[in-house]
Parts: sequence; structure tokens; C-alpha cells
Amino acid sequence: MNSESLSILHLIAGASLPVQMVMGILILASITSWVMIFQRVIYHRKASLALKAFESHFWSGIDLTQLYRQSNADANRNSIEGVEKIFRAGFKEFSRLRQQGSTDPDAIMEGAQRSMRVALTREEEKLENHLPFLASVASVSPYIGLFGTVWGIMNSFRGLANDHQATLATVAPGISEALVATAIGLFAAIPAVLAYNRFSANADRLMTRYQTFSEEFSSILHRQVHSNK
Repeated sequence: MNSESLSILHLIAGASLPVQMVMGILILASITSWVMIFQRVIYHRKASLALKAFESHFWSGIDLTQLYRQSNADANRNSIEGVEKIFRAGFKEFSRLRQQGSTDPDAIMEGAQRSMRVALTREEEKLENHLPFLASVASVSPYIGLFGTVWGIMNSFRGLANDHQATLATVAPGISEALVATAIGLFAAIPAVLAYNRFSANADRLMTRYQTFSEEFSSILHRQVHSNK
């Protein structure tokens, strides 16, 4: 295993400067992708758990005003994620408009729904954070690696043309060095595309549940504002 690692390191060290630059870019992109992947795993898991916990609390029959106060208290201690922010945004605007007294029910509902739409958009941005970068790494890395490979092979055959007793052994090291660039490109691209697909699907699932909650919460507020009309 050590000899194989040393062999790969030797190939990287022996490559031409342009190919080494390509490899460096790909390695940096791969490391950055893995950092973002772990960050997205933690965030999406936290958002899913927060959604499940808040929905359970919300549908337990607790008074909305009491739930809002508890949510405000939690906001002072922790960062609130996902659906709870949507609830707080909608209920805060709903309560503010109702306290004005002269505002009609339709205007109250429009204000509350507008606040929830803004909160939904912000949560969608958080869920999709870093996904464009992962998509770029997934789509571009193989081509960057291929560029390094083509450049390395071109140099190998250029040297072959100047060698009157050239054999396969003469060009094999150069071609091997060039092919490492393609391998590193694939190593960067494959995890990125798998992560992008996984996180995109998870973000869509969470946003669907956020929107469903927003609509259900709007129905509850609608009944409240019209029952007290």
C-alpha cells in the first residue's frame, strides 16, 4: 500500500508544471467539496430534526401565543432553523396587524402570508447553500482533468518525436503522469455529483414540508381572524 502511494506521489511530482497546476486545482476543489459535503450533512440533518420536533409540538394542541413566546425564548438561546422561523415570521406579523384594530381580516392574512413567503425564501437559500459549487465541481472537474491528461500526453509524444530509439517504456511514465490528472478529476467529480443529487432531493423534500406547514398554518390563522371578526 505504501509503495502504491509513493508511486502516485512520484507520478505527481514528475509531471510537468501545467499538469501539476491542474492536479493542484482539482485537489483543492475536492477538499473544498468534502468540507461543504460534511457541512451540508450536518445542516440538513439539523433541519430535519428541527422540523420533526417543531411539528410535533405545534400539533400537540398548544396555544399559538404560548408557542410563539417559547419560540422567542429559544431564539435568544439558540439559532432556530427551518419551519420554526416560518412560524415566528407569520405569527409575529399576524399579531402585529391584529393589534392595530382597524386592519381588515384580508389585510391581516395577506401580511402574515407575505412574511411567511419571505421566511420560506430565506430557508430555501439556506438549504441550497453550497449546492451550486458542488454542481460546478461535478460537471467541470472531469474536463479539467482531461485537459491535464491531454497536455501531458502531448508532451510525451513531443519527446517521442525527438527520440530516434523511442520505445513504449520511454513514453509510459509521461502518459502515466498525465492519466493521474484524469483520475484526480474523477475523484473530485464523483462525490460532488452524488452529494449534489442527494442534497438537492433533500432540500426539495424539506421545502415541500415547509410549504405544506405554511399553508396549514395560514388556514389556522384564517379561521382565527374570521372567527373574531
